[in-house]
Amino acid sequence: MSSDSHNNQNNQDSSVGLVKPQQVVIEQPLKLACGVILPSHRLVYETYGTLNKDRSNGILICHALSGDHHAAGHHEGETKTGWWDNYIGPGKPIDSNRFYIVSVNNIGSCFGSTGPASENPETGKPYGADFPPLRARDWVASQRLLMQHLKIKCWAAVVGGSLGGMQAMRWSLEHPDELQHAVVIASSMKLTAQNIAFNEIARKAIKSDADFCDGNYLQHNKVPHNGLALARMIGHVTYLSDELMGQKFGRDLRSGDLLQGKTDPVEFQIESYLNYQGDKFSDFFDANSYILITKMLDYFDLAREYNHDPVAAFSHAKCKFLVVSFSSDWRFSPDRSQEITDALIAAGKNVSYIAIDSDHGHDAFLLPNERYQKALGGYLSKLADRLEGGS
Repeated sequence: MSSDSHNNQNNQDSSVGLVKPQQVVIEQPLKLACGVILPSHRLVYETYGTLNKDRSNGILICHALSGDHHAAGHHEGETKTGWWDNYIGPGKPIDSNRFYIVSVNNIGSCFGSTGPASENPETGKPYGADFPPLRARDWVASQRLLMQHLKIKCWAAVVGGSLGGMQAMRWSLEHPDELQHAVVIASSMKLTAQNIAFNEIARKAIKSDADFCDGNYLQHNKVPHNGLALARMIGHVTYLSDELMGQKFGRDLRSGDLLQGKTDPVEFQIESYLNYQGDKFSDFFDANSYILITKMLDYFDLAREYNHDPVAAFSHAKCKFLVVSFSSDWRFSPDRSQEITDALIAAGKNVSYIAIDSDHGHDAFLLPNERYQKALGGYLSKLADRLEGGS
């Protein structure tokens, strides 16, 4: 099938439909970057599409800070779709008619994979704050063990936004012969000081909650709801753009009146929205996981082991790259994506770069955008054509 016919398919609003999470216990020991060895670990994941005969059409989806394995479709009894349902499915940019798509919940997270809320086999209690620190390379090492479990020798592509893009880049350096393409969306080779500062403020908010209990809240049947909600509110503001917040909320009031002589409490729409987002998040995410993964972001430095030279780092990569940025993303600004692209060019690598105009801030990589959808879909459609022996 030609690329043009697949691009026409991309316009269809289709879904992978009902999906069921899978899980596997990886019995092979995993040595983490910090030196700690996990004797075994559990991974929860979902797959969409069908693995072809030579097992060459696998795409790995790498989630970001608060993501999970549920990237597309819906679960039984639920109508809410996965976090990247706009981009994964039949005829969508990451086309489940043509690729076998694997979305994994990484270790350290809180949706069934081994993490701080899991039982520590040495104590019989939740790991809590004692769960070992992680690096992005640990996620890659764990993903590679899942890859071996699925009997996939080489990914057609490793795809991710934000922290997911960091994983894609790390894959290209750690296992250069095991992926054909790396798709790096709204990401960076390392965090800026401002980004680290926002993460530390969020962690401080969690730790300041009286119910945090030094990270051992589960043993006390408590949850630091207020601290985690505040952390999410801080993060959420940084994922949006000033323009979008102005368009969506402005200075509109949800309750009260600003006229003189009025003493009733006043609440702006943006206040109500952030409080709702924070409360909702604190109901399902684990505080220790939030602390752990924000530190992972802070620690990430792609070129640390290469004398801080990104060109030297990327010289080890063999795959092709697609780099995507969004104009209003100030948390992972287009300048960061341009740095990645420039380093790849200097290293002599095959790289395509697209800058997308959007007013949705960092969250733009999750939301519908026609140019973004066409760019990502066109890039992966050409890859599928090659895998299928087309032009």
